[in-house]
Amino acid sequence: MNDAPAQNDASAQVAAAIAGELRLMDPGVRASRELAAELLDPEFVEVGASGRRYGYEQLIAELPDKAGASADGPRYEPSGMTGVVLAPGLVLVTFEARLGDRRSRHSSLWRRRDEQSGWRMYYHHATVVPPGVE
Repeated sequence: MNDAPAQNDASAQVAAAIAGELRLMDPGVRASRELAAELLDPEFVEVGASGRRYGYEQLIAELPDKAGASADGPRYEPSGMTGVVLAPGLVLVTFEARLGDRRSRHSSLWRRRDEQSGWRMYYHHATVVPPGVE
């Protein structure tokens, strides 16, 4: 049995989810409700580093005013980004990020419902890493 096609498909799914994650960190995307809406699933939920819970509409409305949405302000600097396919059309992405002096750990679920729809973030969770913690 040859697993190469399944592996290639898994690699493509992970690459697509990571590409979406990186786009959502781009200040131009964060500042645009229309561009951000293309990357968030209509059933999106986030538990932010602040502990606040956001739904799709709330995050789309507030994202342009959040940190990282200004071209001349601090930008998200991700590191250690990896992904794993949990099921066909469902990818878990994990990474660390810096925004100015703040370091945080992130996990997000990206899903693709069908061949016509693009990859969209379904769930996101962030946790602030306290100073001195490795």
